[in-house]
Amino acid sequence: MKALLTFLALAVLATPAAARLAPAEQKIVRSVESEQGRSIALLERLVNQNSGSLNLPGVEAVGKMMRSELEPLGFAVRWAPMAQVGRAGHIVATHRGSGRGKRMLLIAHLDTVFEPDSPFQRFVRKDGNIAEGPGIGDDKGGMVVMVAALRAMQAAGTLKDSDIEIVLTGDEEDSGNPIAIARRDLIAAAGRADLALDFEGLAQEGDRDMGSIARRGSASWQVTAKGRTGHSSGIFSKDMGNGAIYELSRILAAFRTELPEPNLTFNVGLIAGGTTAELDKDLIRATATGKTNIIPPIAIARGDLRALSLDQQERVMAKMREIVGRHLAGSSAEIAFDDGAYPPMAPTPASGALLARLNAVNRDLGLAEMGEFDPLKRGAGDIGFVAHLVPGLVGLGTAGNGAHAPGETVDLASIPRQAKRAAILMSRLAKEPR
Repeated sequence: MKALLTFLALAVLATPAAARLAPAEQKIVRSVESEQGRSIALLERLVNQNSGSLNLPGVEAVGKMMRSELEPLGFAVRWAPMAQVGRAGHIVATHRGSGRGKRMLLIAHLDTVFEPDSPFQRFVRKDGNIAEGPGIGDDKGGMVVMVAALRAMQAAGTLKDSDIEIVLTGDEEDSGNPIAIARRDLIAAAGRADLALDFEGLAQEGDRDMGSIARRGSASWQVTAKGRTGHSSGIFSKDMGNGAIYELSRILAAFRTELPEPNLTFNVGLIAGGTTAELDKDLIRATATGKTNIIPPIAIARGDLRALSLDQQERVMAKMREIVGRHLAGSSAEIAFDDGAYPPMAPTPASGALLARLNAVNRDLGLAEMGEFDPLKRGAGDIGFVAHLVPGLVGLGTAGNGAHAPGETVDLASIPRQAKRAAILMSRLAKEPR
């Protein structure tokens, strides 16, 4: 009897989560685990192909790699060229299922911030489960998680009934303009979907995985101030006024004191002023000339604005215009907001419900529940372009550190963990009626 009780106790303790998973979901778990070597090999191939946003042949080469992964899974894959916006293009892949379950849009990107002239170019396996490489987490790790999840669904028989459309943009890190064309395919795909799953990096706080249902947008602005020029002895006089640099300083000081509110940041990234001041064609370098005894006729500042909702973004932009319009005597100024802004993904109850569904998966896998990640800690991303159309989740990609910098790393152990979550979540959503 004692031996029997011991056996039963061990049976209860062994893989307690497995009993809560359907047979197909248990097969997903086994498939993901058995294919980890294949996933790491794919990640290495993707990382070793440079795909900086402006390396158009490199981005297209990564697109071809992803095509070769998706077509055997039953996806109809097309390349959407983006020469008219100065970028390589996007992968758009469609899988037709039963037509009864939720229609899912999966989002990731082919490009990285590392161009061919970067010294950081190769995949390197570090200690334990840590690997290093350009774009290894942002977002080549995310694409690997996506493929691993879809492979497991195919092996378990849950992919065949799933309606899934994938958009892998080729210019997420440096979008082409006009943005309406650059994101046309993504927005069209969202119009055919019921929800969106974004495979950018997994958010973590300490060792805890977090869920993301919101991320702030990103917009760029430029203030150009002008004033009368002449001998510095006339500064502040009725005839000469205050000059351009004081006008610009007034505006920036007012931004700092009058704009702050929750979930909002606004940065000044570049400034120049003097007798002459101009920006280069890429708007990232400035040149200026001037003397201490000349009142400056021009001053320029560029910065960004990050808000959590379109309403907040539009309201703050209006306030910025109002501040700019309060001219000092003898000076003038204007503000312009660049095309190509990334809209925010505001938190919604529907996106919160998706996170709840993911946490149900976590419970059944025996994983800790994922809390909501603070959107102040996430940058802008492609899901912002479709957040007004469909609810979504962000962060289904890999965990790692140092994105956008040499030494970027990924935790290889997060690949199977994330692939299991994504595959089971998608399998369950595919059974839910529209």
